[in-house]
Order: sequence, then C-alpha cells, then structure tokens
Amino acid sequence: MSDTPKYQRKIIHIDMDAFYASVEQRDNPELRGKPIAVGGSPEGRGGVVATASYEARKFGVRSAMPSKTALQLCPDLIFVYPRFSAYKEASKSIREIFRRHTELIEPLSLDEAYLDVTIDKQGIGSAIAIAEHIRAAIKAELNLTASAGVSVSKFVAKIASAMKKPDGLTFIAPSRVEAFMEELPVEKFFGVGRVTAEKMKKMGLHKGIDLKGLSEDELIRFFGKVGRFYYKIVRGIDDRVVEPYRETKSLGAEDTFAHDLITVAEMYAELDKIAQTVYDRLFRAKLAGRTITLKVKYHDFRQITRNKSFLAPVSDLNTIAATAKQLLLSSDVSDKKIRLLGITLSNFGDVVPKSRVRKNPDQLELF
Repeated sequence: MSDTPKYQRKIIHIDMDAFYASVEQRDNPELRGKPIAVGGSPEGRGGVVATASYEARKFGVRSAMPSKTALQLCPDLIFVYPRFSAYKEASKSIREIFRRHTELIEPLSLDEAYLDVTIDKQGIGSAIAIAEHIRAAIKAELNLTASAGVSVSKFVAKIASAMKKPDGLTFIAPSRVEAFMEELPVEKFFGVGRVTAEKMKKMGLHKGIDLKGLSEDELIRFFGKVGRFYYKIVRGIDDRVVEPYRETKSLGAEDTFAHDLITVAEMYAELDKIAQTVYDRLFRAKLAGRTITLKVKYHDFRQITRNKSFLAPVSDLNTIAATAKQLLLSSDVSDKKIRLLGITLSNFGDVVPKSRVRKNPDQLELF
C-alpha cells in the first residue's frame, strides 16, 4: 500500500491586523488615522502597550513596550483602555466566519488561528481562494482587516501570514517550502528567543540553511530536544495537525547553555532572561497562572523540578523571576554545574488577574 497521503494538507493561518487597536478605531471614528496604544498609561507611569495601531508603529511603538518609552517615541500617542468584551465579541464573529469553511480551527488567541481546509465545507478546493473569502467577509461584515498565510504546514503558514501585513496574503507553494525554510533567519524559528538566537549567530548559524548543515545529533547536543524540531522543520517537515478546541495547559521557556553555569550570579542572570521570555509569551497569550515551575538540568543530565503555587493567577515579570530564583535556592545548586534552566507557568485562571481590574470591568490596565 502506498504511503502517499490521499490529500495534501492545506493550512491557513489567519492573523488579525493590530486587532485591539483596529476594534477601537472602528468603534470610535475620532481615533481613525491616529496613533493609538491600547493599554498602558497616558501619563507614562507604569503599564505596557498591549497593541499599537499601525499609525503608532511607524514611530516604533510596539506591543509589550513600557508606556514611558512609547510616549518618548510618539509624543502624540493616544492611550485607550482595553475593552475585552468588545474584542471577545469580535473574535467570536471571526470564528463564525471560519466555521463556514471548516470545523478544524485551532485558536491561538483572540486574534489568530490555524485552519485546516484540506476538505472544506463549501467545496471551494483552493486554500488561497478560501483565505480570500475569509478576509473579504471579515472586512465586509466586521470592518476589520486580517492577514493570511497559506501553505502545507502550520509553521510555514504562520510565518507567511506576517510577510505582507497589514491586509495581505502570502502563499508558500509545496515546492517552495524547503527553499523558504533555508532562507529563514534563525530568530524566526519556533522556540528561538533572543538568547538562543545570539548563541546561534555566535556559532555562525544565521539562516535555516546553516542549521541544515548540522546533523540531528549535533542540533540536540547544542540546543536540547528542540534541536530535533529544528532538524525537521528546516527540511520542510512539520506534521503537526490543527487541533480544534485546544486548551493551553502550560506556557514556559528554557535554555541550554553553551557552558555550564557554576555561580549563583550566572544562574540568576539566565533566569532573568528566561523570565522575560516567559513574560512576553504570557502577555501575547493573555494568560496568567497560579503555579510557577522551575526546571534544572545538571551537567550529568540529572534533572529536577521545583514549583510554587499562588492563590491568585500571576503574570508579572518580577514575580516570575523572583519566584524562579527562590526555587533555585531551595534546590541543590551548591557546587553543582548547571546545563539547563527553564521556567513554566501552569494552572491558568483568570486571563487578567483581578488586581489589574479597575472599577469598570472593561477598563483594564496591563502591567
């Protein structure tokens, strides 16, 4: 029997354009065409930007940027309190448009999702045409714009959706996937944060084709188990399926070090970097967790985990970093060489901790 699949997968990644800011500009004509930031503080006192309009992005304002920095870049920036009920309502309408074409929908957040349209409800057949139908419906019915990436895998479709933002569509044909991956900068690869990207570049690894020159064993030795993913994805191999109704159980980051860590100061410095990555991911996913877990792998490959749980969900950078350091000190790190450190949050509760809620439940400040 042939191993060739009957159907070649057709995956679409839809990513709304400056979603929160676009909803605010749609609902308030006075904000249209102006640089706005959802979240943060108009006085620049604390808070961070959740989403910036494209008018603000021209000045360098971006998500997760402190309000003070955003104001320095764009003195005319208009701060708008988030209205999560409005964003959730818009997201619900977007999902309904998706369901006209497929039930295989994997939401990543309120403003993006994967769709498997290998077999589509309307029998359109072309994934490109389906993506255009979806984008047109979102614009006509919701007065919002979306960008789309179309390919044969989740990874490539997601990268493609960002290539012609805003309001664009990019198709990466099956025959182009491997060449596309070879030219992709290493910082665009899944799991490659700032620290890992810097490590790769110091090793002379700048693009996918450079990673392709290493064996699977070498990639695993240098970067841990994610090296197995790098080995496959740079060759265009991504068999991950679109998972409907996926619920995020945990979110974290870890790093394997080129040289074993010996001093607590070194360990603290690396934990600060990892905590920043975890914080950024929580912020983008709009999640907060009650349990923080520290993972430690020693030079002899012995591995331990330590965790601490809180009564209320947490997501702020200081708590994540401080807790990880406390857990580290409670572990056996004296006279030990450490090869890997990781931080994970789990036991998710309220999307936004109650301590952030103002009197008006729709007026939330993101810290």
